Amino acid sequence: MKLRLVRHAQTSAAAGLCYGRTDVPVPSEATQAVAERIAPDLPAGIAVVCSPLQRCAGLAQALSALRPDLHPRADPRLAEMDFGTWEKSRWSAIDRAEFDAWMRDFADLRAGGSGESTRQFMQRVGEAFDAWRATGRDAVWVTHAGVIRAAWLLHEGVRCVARADQWPSQPIAFGECVTIEA
Repeated sequence: MKLRLVRHAQTSAAAGLCYGRTDVPVPSEATQAVAERIAPDLPAGIAVVCSPLQRCAGLAQALSALRPDLHPRADPRLAEMDFGTWEKSRWSAIDRAEFDAWMRDFADLRAGGSGESTRQFMQRVGEAFDAWRATGRDAVWVTHAGVIRAAWLLHEGVRCVARADQWPSQPIAFGECVTIEA
């Protein structure tokens, strides 16, 4: 059983901007290019589930337009992490003491004071991951880098990370598709 994880196309957001739950746009040509590259490789009728944020929902819709056999549905559990008051701020402008406190209590401190903790985020994504595994079917998730990293951890049996250095750090390119086999 395979779970294909597709990151949305590059957004219009300025480089270095924190935009987890912020619904930032993606140029339509970028979305279309990713859809055209990925659509031919998807098995017929595979379940396509996407984050409800427009950067993912738009890509899922573009896949469906190219492949009428695909019927995407949105799942809020696949949305990116909520960074609270840090949303729409430059990462470099976030108060260093606040950020360092989050790094020290990575599992339980809410990002940006009012956002999600890593534990909450992993629990939410874990519920979607468990639901996928229970189907016994291949699927595609059109989602975000944070969700993809969480899925990697969940696949390894990690339900939460205690320290920031345990969070996967490998880059995930915009439009990249990676596969997990269960």
